[in-house]
Amino acid sequence: MFYVLSVFVVFFTRKIFLDKLGVEFMGLTGTVGSILNFLNLAELGVSTAIGFALYKPLFDNDKKEIDKIIALMGYLYKRVGLIILFLGLILSLFFGKIFNESSFSLFIINYCFYAFLISSLLGYNFNYHQSLLYADQKGYLINSYLQGSRLVKQLLQAFLAFYYQDFILWISLELVFSIIYTIIIRYRIKKIYPWLNINANFDPSENRTQYEKIIKKVKQIFVHKISTFISFGTDQILIFALVNIKSVALFDNYNMIIIYLNNLIAQIFGNTNASVGNLVAENNKKNIIKVFWELIAIRFLIAGFIFVNLFFLLSPLIKLWLGGEYILNNNIILLILVNVFILTIRNPIDNFINAYGLFADTWAPIAQIIINLLISIYFGYKWGIAGIMFGTTVSMTLIIILWKTYYLFNSGFKKNVFSDFWLIFIKHIMAFTFAYIAISYIYNKYLKTEILTFLDLILAGIKTNLLLLLIFVPVLVLFSKGFRDFSYRLKKYSPFS
Repeated sequence: MFYVLSVFVVFFTRKIFLDKLGVEFMGLTGTVGSILNFLNLAELGVSTAIGFALYKPLFDNDKKEIDKIIALMGYLYKRVGLIILFLGLILSLFFGKIFNESSFSLFIINYCFYAFLISSLLGYNFNYHQSLLYADQKGYLINSYLQGSRLVKQLLQAFLAFYYQDFILWISLELVFSIIYTIIIRYRIKKIYPWLNINANFDPSENRTQYEKIIKKVKQIFVHKISTFISFGTDQILIFALVNIKSVALFDNYNMIIIYLNNLIAQIFGNTNASVGNLVAENNKKNIIKVFWELIAIRFLIAGFIFVNLFFLLSPLIKLWLGGEYILNNNIILLILVNVFILTIRNPIDNFINAYGLFADTWAPIAQIIINLLISIYFGYKWGIAGIMFGTTVSMTLIIILWKTYYLFNSGFKKNVFSDFWLIFIKHIMAFTFAYIAISYIYNKYLKTEILTFLDLILAGIKTNLLLLLIFVPVLVLFSKGFRDFSYRLKKYSPFS
């Protein structure tokens, strides 16, 4: 709910910011944000490793062990914060050259950067306890406080921008609301976990075994996170290098909509990772497998709805919104949607790998990067954007679908990947394929009309989703035991049952 509200507020307030503060100022804040995102790569791995370490003591209600792990996280995060602060200070010395063509004074640029930097450092020094809420399946509290504070901040920034057009006020609110959020989270942590030593110090020499175990996990996860960052952060660069800059803009229009959808799904399933961690800590193997297939079935349902809706409606939406010259050809769209499909259904696999702490396959993310870049560059020269998307498809299929499932079933579930995964997984693929062919035939033969207005688009969306409900859902019920189990769970816990 908060995410959907924030998307509407972002679209509403961004128009005011652009009109009243100017395109260049918004470009400055966007650039500063990108610089900090790059600096924050220093954190990659810590939060995931700590989350994995917390699942068992949370299940056992081992408060002493939880205290130690949170203290260790504080120890690591404060050092990461120092690294980011040092790199930020060094980088800021070159702002005169980096922003030499900007019309803003160096004072405004530095004030913006340091306000954003301090906001980031608050998380590393005072807010690291919130990882306990995520691991304890209370991530919804963080989302409500974080998204709520962002909504108020953006509306207040829009009000001040509209009446005062003051850059300093806008930037100051970023810092003020970061401080307010920090105070709220620390207060809530104290209320929910009164026994937690919120200012505990960690001595690595006294807890050497635990420290070395966590550090080993952090290093392994870092490689995996870097792979994700590179694999999905190079598409625009490759399109620019191998095709042209206009094609980057065409791709970004489609990519922006897909990112919003992915983020929405991530918000809805935000607590799944912690729930799976708790389930694995319980160590009921029969229930673990049952829940795994329920989550796979849910993801197939969502992936199917996204794929079909976007295949039929995404280009008409782009045409109505921006114009016919911004539409990509169907081959590119199909490959983009295949990648979205894989990314959607992979999440349960990632959740269980995280819960089991299976991060030792550091060769796999490196292989994914190499495969992705080699195929994308080769076929990018031949096919353009479609070739670059094809590289992403091949690398994800080989590493995420083939290797990761083998690794999870062999080292986590201790089951045969062919009989216990592939035979069942192929049934889900068949269910989607059959439903997609049937829906495409019926839609194109009997229901397809020319989309000239947004009302036409809405009506087309209603027809598409009715077909999905009438065809895809029954087919999933027929083919997927996981979906039947999930349906029973919904019925069992429904307030109307």
